[in-house]
Amino acid sequence: MDRYLGRYSEVTYALFRFVSGVLFACHGAQKLFGALGGQQMTSNPLMLVGGIIEFFGGLLIAVGLFTGFAAFLASGMMAVAYFMVHVKGGFWPIVNKGEPAVIYCFLFLYIASRGSGPYSLDSMLFRGRPQPATRR
Repeated sequence: MDRYLGRYSEVTYALFRFVSGVLFACHGAQKLFGALGGQQMTSNPLMLVGGIIEFFGGLLIAVGLFTGFAAFLASGMMAVAYFMVHVKGGFWPIVNKGEPAVIYCFLFLYIASRGSGPYSLDSMLFRGRPQPATRR
């Protein structure tokens, strides 16, 4: 049962990357545009930078363009957010309401390590270029 859905792993990964990126971009849309029930926070420089990384990074991750860079930046931003905002309420994410920050941090770290995958703009645009060897 270990690899029951193994033949669908690339499609599943593309869906994972797309949904994660879109949801992250929604957080950025809240901060930048006040969309989706959020408040526009462009007057606070940290929130502005966070909103830009969330919105544009999320879109890049969703479509699979420069995914490794965007996901690594997003992962780091979520780690910083956890330690700047949430840890003040206690160390454990369940206590300080920092679970989304921790989950996004490690989710994007995984995406950064795995790359765009075959169902991505990177794959379409850079198909003819040699890819680094991957370990399986």
